Amino acid sequence: MITGELKSKIDKLWEEFWTGGITNPLTVVEQITFLMYARMLDMNERADEKRSARTGKPFNRRFENCEQHLRWESLRHLGADQLYPLIKDELFPHFAELAGEGTLFAEFMQDAQLMIQKPSLLVKAVELLSDLPLENKDTKGDLYEYLLSKLTTAGINGQFRTPRHVIRAMVEMVDPSETDRLCDPACGTGGFLSTTYEYLLEKYSSEDGIEREPQFEDGKPVLDVHGQPVVNTLYAGDLIENRHHIDSDMFHGFDFDATMLRVAAMNLVMHGVKTPDVHYQDTLSQSFLERRRSEAREGFSLILANPPFKGSLDEEDVDPTLLRVVKTKKTELLFVALIQRMLKTGGRSATIVPDGVLFGSSKAHQTLRKHLLEDNQLEAVVSLPSGVFKPYAGVSTAILFFTKGGSSEKIWFYDVQADGFSLDDKRSAIKDNDLPDMVAQYRAYQQAVIAGDSLEQWADKTQKAFLVDAADIKANKYDLSINRYKEVVYKAETFEDPKVLLKQLMTLEDEIQTELKALEGML
Repeated sequence: MITGELKSKIDKLWEEFWTGGITNPLTVVEQITFLMYARMLDMNERADEKRSARTGKPFNRRFENCEQHLRWESLRHLGADQLYPLIKDELFPHFAELAGEGTLFAEFMQDAQLMIQKPSLLVKAVELLSDLPLENKDTKGDLYEYLLSKLTTAGINGQFRTPRHVIRAMVEMVDPSETDRLCDPACGTGGFLSTTYEYLLEKYSSEDGIEREPQFEDGKPVLDVHGQPVVNTLYAGDLIENRHHIDSDMFHGFDFDATMLRVAAMNLVMHGVKTPDVHYQDTLSQSFLERRRSEAREGFSLILANPPFKGSLDEEDVDPTLLRVVKTKKTELLFVALIQRMLKTGGRSATIVPDGVLFGSSKAHQTLRKHLLEDNQLEAVVSLPSGVFKPYAGVSTAILFFTKGGSSEKIWFYDVQADGFSLDDKRSAIKDNDLPDMVAQYRAYQQAVIAGDSLEQWADKTQKAFLVDAADIKANKYDLSINRYKEVVYKAETFEDPKVLLKQLMTLEDEIQTELKALEGML
């Protein structure tokens, strides 16, 4: 979590773009990402120069001798007349050259374009970005996450962001380990990947590797919705044993929007992942299997995703192996089939789907649900309230947790009625929040299953969390909607006898008339 001063700097930077004529929030984030990339290139170059001077070992330079004027520390002091043509005509083409050499961001920096038209805005942006603590690994991730939150508050392109508290709950429920190989086949801004990295740092930090400091704003401690002081907790991840795997081969993402990939890559780098593996790819297409067979088929042990529910779909390009699993044009069904194929046997997934996947009556819907139950271990279905994705969509959604292979015997259901925010368009913070209880109960359930303990506490279907036999689901055409199985206890309402109510009204009327007569006598 970032401090009030740093928030103010981001807010000021955002305001400068808006007043400078760039009002699409996704474009703002993209342009800031480009400039951050330019500064980080220089920061990394300086770090390598110091290391080389100390060790005597050479390194691959990002800036040759004739390109030193393109480094951030050189250009940041220029005036508008010099800065604008330098960045537009030299620095951005330099990005494309670096891309050709296969450096980080290679696939999606080569077509970077400067959308800032006003030289004065560019000067202000460079000045403000120079003041951001990008060298501080403990705040970089929070800084960029706050920047991404502007996509939500701006109300445009918000569909690209899954609420971070929902992502966090999903990550806690699947409990990733440092040996997992994780993918998001429709990664957007990389929220699932970056949140998983944060979770791993927490999971693998000793007590000595944890720092706690209260958060202040304007000299006063910041309080949460419960009135408690907000404490920033920093995790070193000092117990991680396989850092190389985490840095180079754990985090994988695909998307067919180049802007999203730039943002996702920067998001992961800012959080601390050195070389995130994100690529431009329509994962539903035939080309995915052709180009990346090792990833498209049984390539991952864990997949977290909120794939698009609707959107353009090139039917002729859809992978026929997916259509053999589920013959449909609906992307939400195809993505579930894709995720199942991408998982290794024993691999796990937590995937957000629209409620229609749970109860749709078409052959494709029923076939997919049958496949989930009979050819996989469908472990949990979490029903989310319809306002979770407001103000952009009121669609009701659910989270499917399943493991590839085997078959299902019992499915754990949870009915989330509150997620800590109001379910209207404002999404204001509130005290009611079922997510901590959901995570705690699911972990307890998983531990009970592993230990072979009694599952009796989840037998009551009137509670928020309960179990359903797979046989009952099969008997209902594989319907997975929670209302099909949740039992509602109706309380009988008792009302006063109408004669008594009428007498009370007459008595009240007499009292009113008496008071009116007394008032009349005073006039």
